[in-house]
Amino acid sequence: MKAVRLLGPNDFKTQEIAKPEISDDEILLKMKSTAICGTDMRILTGKKTRGVRYPSTIGHEICGIIDQVGKNVQGYTAGEKVAVANVIPCHSCAMCLSGHENACMNRKALAYEFDGGFAEYVLIPKICIDSQNIVKLPDSVSFEEGSLIEPLACCLHGIKNTCIKMNDVVLIEGAGPIGLMHLQLAKLAGARKVIVSEPNEFRRGKAEKLGADLLVDPTKEDLKEVIMKETNKLGADAIILAIGVPPIVNQAFQLCKRNGYVCLFAGFAEKSTVTIDPNLIHYNEIKVTGSTAYTRQDYREAAELVKNGKINMKEIVTHKFSLDQFQEAYETCKSGSGLKVCIVS
Repeated sequence: MKAVRLLGPNDFKTQEIAKPEISDDEILLKMKSTAICGTDMRILTGKKTRGVRYPSTIGHEICGIIDQVGKNVQGYTAGEKVAVANVIPCHSCAMCLSGHENACMNRKALAYEFDGGFAEYVLIPKICIDSQNIVKLPDSVSFEEGSLIEPLACCLHGIKNTCIKMNDVVLIEGAGPIGLMHLQLAKLAGARKVIVSEPNEFRRGKAEKLGADLLVDPTKEDLKEVIMKETNKLGADAIILAIGVPPIVNQAFQLCKRNGYVCLFAGFAEKSTVTIDPNLIHYNEIKVTGSTAYTRQDYREAAELVKNGKINMKEIVTHKFSLDQFQEAYETCKSGSGLKVCIVS
């Protein structure tokens, strides 16, 4: 079968490898869509190496059709359309036992310990099946939409951490795929006004189409002036950094309302540092949170939002490529000319 093999930092190619053979306790999935995310790009370019195997197959935003089912596996049959939550918690560490399985200290994941979705077939191991990480999808959900359930689950977890509530004014910095998902989730959570800051005109247009109440080009407008005008000089109730740019972190604290929330959602380059004014947090009682991965409940809830048409994924998927075209897909992601790029088969 064909698979994109990661051979080292900034070294990857589509190769012919052996098709996985499953045991009686495993499932073989025929990949139909695996989306490329920012983490994949950091792995491919060598900016992220921790936990990465060489050689391996990455790609963790996976949707496909069940091809084979081991004889001991219950509840699944060949031919079913499914999406797969790639993060597998251990269920027994301090984080899992305290209700924070997304931060599991011993978690395993497809595309890390196990080969991922940039391949014609993906072996779903027993611990993934036992953990109930497979979600069945109706015909009304496309494979591309199904592959985006995983990043949506991450965003849903971030929205929960940010405690957005009815009537809030929310600022989202960055209108890439993650920012556009946060935009829609914030509206569903009851936000009165969602302001999106994004320098790229194409992405601002997508944000407008998906319900942003106000769009800001930070290269031409004073974001602080806009926020203070729109909030009667109080600041935004919640701010989500959907792009990992260190200089905007301290600015977010300046734009945040007293007792508001700032979520550093996006990943930053390894060893990034930020200079902040701690008094902004101290005197204004700003609550600062991060967000890592998702719980299985987050994933199931995200899947329901997609199944019921509450989140528009069609506007977010802009490009599709085959496994043979992976280099072209990579260059498209690197250029920033699109939003979500999916590898399809």
